[in-house]
Amino acid sequence: MSTWEQDRRLDERQKTSLLAKMRTSCAPAPRMAPEARYDVSFETLSAYREFDLQRAFGEALGLSNPFYRLHEERAGARSRIAGREVINFASYDYLGLNGRPEIEAAVADATRRWGTSVSASRVTAGERPFHKALEEEIAALYDTESALAFVGGHATAVSTISALMGPRDLILLDELSHNSLILGAQLSGATRRLFRHNDLSALEDQLAATRDRHSRALIVTEGLFSMDGDAPDLSRLIEIKRRWGCWLMMDEAHALGVMGATGRGSHEHFGVDPDGVDIWYGTLSKTLVSCGGYIAGRRALIDFLRFAAQGMVYTAGMTPQATEAARVAIGLMRDEPELVARLRDNSRLFGERANAAGLDIGSSQGFAVAPVVVGDSLRTVVLAERLLKRGINAFPIIPPAVPEQSARLRFFLSAQHSRDDIERTVATLAEELRRLDADGVSVASAARAFMGGG
Repeated sequence: MSTWEQDRRLDERQKTSLLAKMRTSCAPAPRMAPEARYDVSFETLSAYREFDLQRAFGEALGLSNPFYRLHEERAGARSRIAGREVINFASYDYLGLNGRPEIEAAVADATRRWGTSVSASRVTAGERPFHKALEEEIAALYDTESALAFVGGHATAVSTISALMGPRDLILLDELSHNSLILGAQLSGATRRLFRHNDLSALEDQLAATRDRHSRALIVTEGLFSMDGDAPDLSRLIEIKRRWGCWLMMDEAHALGVMGATGRGSHEHFGVDPDGVDIWYGTLSKTLVSCGGYIAGRRALIDFLRFAAQGMVYTAGMTPQATEAARVAIGLMRDEPELVARLRDNSRLFGERANAAGLDIGSSQGFAVAPVVVGDSLRTVVLAERLLKRGINAFPIIPPAVPEQSARLRFFLSAQHSRDDIERTVATLAEELRRLDADGVSVASAARAFMGGG
């Protein structure tokens, strides 16, 4: 056999082998029922598996779950958990207005007159007089031309930012901004930049590097940060936004009722003209003891949002009860500035006693929000449980809500806390921290025990 024939037969054998492989690879897969092909179990979600591991970890250490604790009565400066009265520091009721007779009477009257719902979106179901009355009160707080009240606080920020900004625009946010602000920026499609917390020089550096590449620019920050209890320099923010041709949006969710001599928020505290801020955003669930959110600003902004904000157009309007509760709460805050003064005194007292006890309250500036930084997550959760057993309810904040090794207990002060409440709490807190140090509680040691490593 010639060499040529040998090569030809070899080529044919290779071709046959290749064709066989191709037929095998192209053959249809065996038919399987959909339930066998796809895993539709919620337990397979990675976040669920992580939560389940944390729950098992806590149970192995004999810790109760600190999340979604059941409060058995109205929660203010006092509450009842597991049948026991506790001093409560986990409520946003800064001025102690929840349950005030004036608010309860207004809510009852609104129920008799208007029922319990407006039935649909305000765009389709129409307006009600109580909506207008609340929005006029909100506009007066900020000396603005108009205001708009939304049924949900989180949705207020998300739908406002995503409606205003687009792909050609720039949004600059403080790195500790609330989730609602971050999500609104993401949904807008705009270029997003975070600047270091309360570092306005870093903000200016970012504007210098990026402003001229974009059409509109929006600076977003908070009047009072709920994790750290600190505030940015509003006067300088207004100067920066004017210099660089930006809109400025201030989240006043925790500043309203807390900052300023009469509780009107950061503009009153800093003594600036509120017209220097383009978008005042806040929620109705803290000082105003209701539920929902608001935007206050120029009439053109509010008219635009009435038809462009999805959180307004595609959801039902605020209920009569929530609207009237917030409206009357604004009146009480305005008429009783002594409540704001009492809250300020309580905040100052907590800070003084905590500092004297050697507790780390971070950058808190004495505006009702006082973190006590513990660092280790497990120590923080254990500390919260030990305090609860001694009649003090303070919520543990752990990563990812805060950076690693900065877990803390967060204390919300109220005008209704007594001096004894605060002094007893700080003394008990310091004592339990010393016990934790003596016990050597840490995530690392507990994790080794949990995993069977001794």
